[in-house]
Amino acid sequence: MTWYTLLVLAVAVERVAELVVARRNGAWTLARAGVEYGRGHYPVMVALHTGLLVCCVLEPMIAHRPFLPALGWPMLALALLAQALRWWCITTLGPYWNTRVIVVPGARLVSAGPYRFMRHPNYVAVVVEIAALPLVHSAWVTATAFTLANAMLLRVRVRCENTALARALPA
Repeated sequence: MTWYTLLVLAVAVERVAELVVARRNGAWTLARAGVEYGRGHYPVMVALHTGLLVCCVLEPMIAHRPFLPALGWPMLALALLAQALRWWCITTLGPYWNTRVIVVPGARLVSAGPYRFMRHPNYVAVVVEIAALPLVHSAWVTATAFTLANAMLLRVRVRCENTALARALPA
């Protein structure tokens, strides 16, 4: 459980790093007449991701969930791959990446990196991580509950992003 707790803490530190990058990028995009969309769902997203990390640690402790190597090691690999994909997205978008939906009117849609293959690769990373991270230590209730909650949130989030991009980007 100690190693798993350290893993979850490392993910929490990674989230703080994301917020630092997002704040810097937000200032950059807003200075270029960026427009923010979807402010209403942002606190829900923060609560969901914070709750996930807390429950990842609490469920195995409270419910005495064991580490099952046949499940835990593959889920660890998926969680790490999700992190790699997330940072590939962040570096590909550069100053346009953000945890908020902020778009600069007239900017071109990025079609490099993972965006060559799909429109929202960052959300593939999010979906995989939300399912895999809890399962590293058999926290199946957390994996299930947060996967379902995230699916509802992503319906709103992806619709918001698509609308924002359609309004702001040249045809």
